[in-house]
Amino acid sequence: MQSLQKEITKTFFQTLEDIKTKQNFEIFFSDFLTSKELEIFSKRLAIAYWLSKGRDYENIKINLKVTSKAITEVKNIINTSGIKLALKKMEAEEWANVWSERVKKLANGH
Repeated sequence: MQSLQKEITKTFFQTLEDIKTKQNFEIFFSDFLTSKELEIFSKRLAIAYWLSKGRDYENIKINLKVTSKAITEVKNIINTSGIKLALKKMEAEEWANVWSERVKKLANGH
């Protein structure tokens, strides 16, 4: 049974890799997950991001409408390689957006 589970998981990850584009990911996950599941996964990532930015529990609870338990669960996994990878990608996107805006301002003479 464990080898079957490994094969199913491997196929799932291969399918995700083959999807490739953001638009196709959105289509897939919107159809594959319930709206509640998608909300849970999205909020987990947001919690990790905000914790990495130094926001406190109360701020995260109020803004994301999550429980202290949810924040603690994410805090317990924030130093894993997968979460670090996701945060690194988010920070790179954030950095790119900041510099894109700066370049636009310079190009427009502001």
